[in-house]
Amino acid sequence: MKINMMTTLNLTTFNPNSFILVGIPGLEQFHIWIGIPFCTIYFVALAGNGILLYLIAMDRSLHEPMYFFLSMLASTDLILCNTCVPKMLGIFWLKARKITFSGCLTQLFFLHFSFFLDSAILLGMAFDRYLAICSPLRYSSVLTPRTMVKISLGIVGRSFSIIFPVVFLVRRLPFCRTRIIPHTYCEHIAVARLSCASISINIWYGFTMPLMAIMSDLILIGISYTLILRAVFHLPSRDARQKALSTCGSHVSVILIFYTSALFSALTHRFGHSISLAFHIMFANLYVAIPPALNPIIYGVKTKQIRDKVVLLLFPKGNSDLGMRA
Repeated sequence: MKINMMTTLNLTTFNPNSFILVGIPGLEQFHIWIGIPFCTIYFVALAGNGILLYLIAMDRSLHEPMYFFLSMLASTDLILCNTCVPKMLGIFWLKARKITFSGCLTQLFFLHFSFFLDSAILLGMAFDRYLAICSPLRYSSVLTPRTMVKISLGIVGRSFSIIFPVVFLVRRLPFCRTRIIPHTYCEHIAVARLSCASISINIWYGFTMPLMAIMSDLILIGISYTLILRAVFHLPSRDARQKALSTCGSHVSVILIFYTSALFSALTHRFGHSISLAFHIMFANLYVAIPPALNPIIYGVKTKQIRDKVVLLLFPKGNSDLGMRA
């Protein structure tokens, strides 16, 4: 009987039924109001990325490598915001703070998986711009449909291989302390810190592997844009230089938004002990909501082909009238 009780205790210790997500500690009385802007941003992200995917899928003139990468970015942004924001709003408005252990692991996986997908896709887009500007004659022969499929499989495979071990690193931990997570979603280190065992492996893997992957992506993106800028400033025509720079403007804006917010959130979570927990959690929430909402807007405003298609989609009657008058 004693052995059975110990076995049951060990099983419940290693496999908790659920966790409790607090939300934003210290700001619980403002959760209802905080949820309103996040809900608005969420619907903007859904609408913007949905329209982008629809246009790229339906318009044959957008079936090019650049827009293929853009569709991957939009899909990843939808994964990111749908992984975290609905649960966040449930905590803010419905006090639905409980999340199952398997649900927490699933959320943790897709949160970090989408982060590495975004980084690898941005690297692919930098390579696309490098070929388009520095080697335009080789562009169509290098980025063939078959090559694009291989690149996309490589992007997904790399992201999966980096993050999948994290699930096992968390699953092996014994959870015999509090199961209250001071956050709005399940993040790797935030969950691991609830364990009553050593989490040194989690800390080192959770820091070194992302750092190596992200730094390698940033270095390669930096090299790509150094070569791009060198090629642009050697163009004979001022108009050609402006056109080349404008095609890269949206991509650079997205890169800055993504890496600045992601790296700040990751570094403050591990080293920013002097930063208030409420500020960190709020910023982490903005990271999963703002980039997915801004990315389609940036590409819609700065990319003429997409801007024209969006206007035609939203105002078909006005465009036909203008065409008849012309």
